[in-house]
Amino acid sequence: MAVSLVGLATFAAAAQAVPATFWGVVPQATPNDEQFQRLKRGGVDSARIPIEWGGVQPLKGGPLNWSGPDAVIARAAGAGVEVLPFLTGAPGWAVPIVFVPGTGKTAKAPAHLPAAGAAAGAWSNFVKAAVARYGPGGSFWAENPALPPRPIRTWQIWNEENFKYFVANPNPAEYGKLVKLSYAALKSVDPGAKAVLGGLFALPKGCLSKAKPKRIYCATDFLDQMYEKTPGIKTKFNAVALHPYSYYYPELTPRVEEFRDVLAENKDAGKGLWITELGWSSQPPTPTNLFAKGLGGQAAQLKGAFSLLTKGQVKWKLKRIYWFSVDDQAGTCNFCDGSGLFAQGFVPKRSWPAYVKFAGGTP
Repeated sequence: MAVSLVGLATFAAAAQAVPATFWGVVPQATPNDEQFQRLKRGGVDSARIPIEWGGVQPLKGGPLNWSGPDAVIARAAGAGVEVLPFLTGAPGWAVPIVFVPGTGKTAKAPAHLPAAGAAAGAWSNFVKAAVARYGPGGSFWAENPALPPRPIRTWQIWNEENFKYFVANPNPAEYGKLVKLSYAALKSVDPGAKAVLGGLFALPKGCLSKAKPKRIYCATDFLDQMYEKTPGIKTKFNAVALHPYSYYYPELTPRVEEFRDVLAENKDAGKGLWITELGWSSQPPTPTNLFAKGLGGQAAQLKGAFSLLTKGQVKWKLKRIYWFSVDDQAGTCNFCDGSGLFAQGFVPKRSWPAYVKFAGGTP
């Protein structure tokens, strides 16, 4: 009993010591109302969701269809869960969609970011429209007066912009331009809006190789070159974000510290760090997939990671953690079929009560 009480006290202290809205999750499918309520009871503060430009505006000059984001934002607001949207993607009419290099024509992504020419103007209009819908005084809140208003004030710009699956030709200078464009668009509609960089994938395959192919960037290299190639960029975003996926949780320490070193070297050490994706799979371990840990192993990695990150929270200026993911979804990545805190039917795995203890909620 004494050991259990000590453990509970440790988890409670962790929940109290971290900043507000620290505990987040990333759904793969849209949770229903009951599921959002359960996440809230469990201590989840925030849900990170995509707002895909191509899904909202598939036709050039066509109307904007917000039905997808509307559904998840309405359910989150009803449960009292904040939403962190990441604005991403591009329709084919704005940017060519090409096969991702090295995938054998099995995956496609925008050839480049919408940071120049007509695409840049269209992207800016999309960003402004998103803020006008979901920001303070937005049309979404006016159309849904029964919902408790939770206007979105913080926006994440793209997702894993250093990884070819989200832009076929990653380019730090081009991303810097997109950040500047996006920041100006956000501020033009909501002067109090904040921008967070897209979550950089810590170590894309091949990025540490001396003979690495062109356009493969570790997160640290990409961030450093963005600063170097984009004068004035430091004033155009409010926080950085990292996806420090690792085979084992102790590897998080060097990933985070290397990232913070880049900020210091660029005289921007005051910026907060958001970990907007982190997770492991509960699928049975295999020699070819070291992200798969089994049910108990997934929970153990979560506990180890959350203990390490909460302990280093002040030193690393860590402001939020988002677990990827809420639910399992097959066929989307090499561990997405087991990354959820919940299995099919929203049945909790061992990782869910472990998450809840850190977040200070109830299962």
